[in-house]
Amino acid sequence: MTQSPAVRPSGPVRIGERAARTLAAELARRNDPKAALLVGAAPDSAVLAAAIDALLPGDTLTVVPAPATAATALREHVSAQGRWVADRVRVADSLAEADPAEVVIVAEPFTGTAEETRDAVDGLAKYLTDGAVLSVAAPVFRTDGAAAELDRRGVLHGVRTDLVLRNSPPVRVHHLRFTPAAPASADRLAPAYRPSSVPLTRGMHIDSNGVAAAGIALGLAALARAARPKSKLWLVPALAAAPVAAFFRDPERDVPEDPSAVVAAADGQVLSVQRLHDERFGDGEWLRIAVFLSVLDVHVNRSPVAGKVVDYFVADGGFVNAMKPDAEHNVAAYTVLDTTRGTVVVAQRTGLIARRIVQRAPVGALLARGERFGLIRFGSRTDVYLPADSAEPLVGPGDRVVGGSSVIARWR
Repeated sequence: MTQSPAVRPSGPVRIGERAARTLAAELARRNDPKAALLVGAAPDSAVLAAAIDALLPGDTLTVVPAPATAATALREHVSAQGRWVADRVRVADSLAEADPAEVVIVAEPFTGTAEETRDAVDGLAKYLTDGAVLSVAAPVFRTDGAAAELDRRGVLHGVRTDLVLRNSPPVRVHHLRFTPAAPASADRLAPAYRPSSVPLTRGMHIDSNGVAAAGIALGLAALARAARPKSKLWLVPALAAAPVAAFFRDPERDVPEDPSAVVAAADGQVLSVQRLHDERFGDGEWLRIAVFLSVLDVHVNRSPVAGKVVDYFVADGGFVNAMKPDAEHNVAAYTVLDTTRGTVVVAQRTGLIARRIVQRAPVGALLARGERFGLIRFGSRTDVYLPADSAEPLVGPGDRVVGGSSVIARWR
């Protein structure tokens, strides 16, 4: 049996349920019929279970066994899942029997050297159709340059890299694209699953930035108490941990299915709706909808439309109160999207307190409407620029909007 071009056996590194769901995320978010390929699976593989769970009625999945797994055992496992699964999942004896697919997933983590990783990725590239995504995992704590090799590959037409801490050991899941995807492909996507947020309840998460900030606050409290055990000073950072974490809350949102809807990029109050010219984004008139986020609002930013990230740049400036007109000249990060309706731009602006912008969507990535792509820390403003002759605003100054859910404009 010809072995798949996965790297060396994974040893103590395993893929748990959360990492498996992350590996299968690109398969789960594509709503149109598609062909998928899973390389290196075993009957008890969490990745195989996640891939099967992600299948839609029109999908097909080809599974290549892991080196130590017999194809017959894998076929028996698939047959035991029932007729629905058996009709959609085919077990190949080797990778040579597989056809190119739109989503390719490697079930075992890459644990080899940078050279082995490069050879493995090159060996799998020929099984990717145009615009297809290869999803692979590698341990976080690497010293041989293999992780850097995957990061380098990811900048070609990169999708993203997800950190999965709740795995033994923690892993990074790299979603790689080697040929560009068409912007229209984003219209068929659901928002990507993000493992970086820590779930509190079914509908509420805390972004990883909040977990880190709360951890720092609790660490300072521990240090203060150790240094001055008789002082109550340690209570200040200890009590601050909860509100700091709450600032980074990341609730689930119901994204409208209407393809003509443009949703809010953030929670907050509409400051202005105006038509203007901005030569940075091209000729013509733009409709700009600006939303102010107070420190009490959710600060996770979402894509207002489905599209492909074609540019990202940061404009230098000040840190004026985001509600004032002078905030126009604050530091801002601009994410430019190519869509089937034209160019759309989202500006993440700093405010009086906000001093850091987080943007997680690399150039080349596809974003579904309502998908998380970044956040701004502590009070800010987001602006959505739409082609003025193609969009009709549905909100006005003073209106409250909910990111990813409220419809702020509609395509004509």
